[in-house]
Amino acid sequence: MNLPNLLTLSRIPMMFVIVWLMFVDRLGAASAAFWLFIGGAISDWLDGYVARKQGLVSDFGKLMDALTDKIMVLGIMVALVDKQVLPLAFVLITLCREFMVSGMRMLAAAQGVVVAADKGGKTKTVTQLVAIGFLLATPMVGRDWAYVMPGTDFTVTTEVMHHLGLAGFVLGTFLAVWSGYRYIRLHWKLVGPEISK
Repeated sequence: MNLPNLLTLSRIPMMFVIVWLMFVDRLGAASAAFWLFIGGAISDWLDGYVARKQGLVSDFGKLMDALTDKIMVLGIMVALVDKQVLPLAFVLITLCREFMVSGMRMLAAAQGVVVAADKGGKTKTVTQLVAIGFLLATPMVGRDWAYVMPGTDFTVTTEVMHHLGLAGFVLGTFLAVWSGYRYIRLHWKLVGPEISK
């Protein structure tokens, strides 16, 4: 267990704390959820950077980096559905994609092949992270900033942030489907024979 892997695995408990904070009806909770999420997003970049810099790149790290990204993003998405911020259908599409790609990765791993995230998958993840960032920032600005700066109207700001988050989420869903199709098409030679058995 090295530093990059610890950074990777830290996103799992981080997701639980962020979701809990999203439902805490106290001043500052929304800000804490947002900044903790930013910390998780930074750790997603930092773990890979440290691993490459220190020569600690491993198959475990490659698999867990992609898996913990999914856990954090999907966990927060489910919470946003419960808060009626995100439409359920789009989250279900993303959920199906993630299970299909993860299943394909497991079949490939059983044959000794590690399927790491490609550029399409990483673009999808970054898009989803940005979208979630906007959606988490909306209550932070509307509640916490409004309290700190009384008399300032943040209505337009929060509406713009909310719509940017939704637009990013729709784009992220499209990229999820597209990159999932690419993963399966590129690695079908590994999973096809297993499925046909």
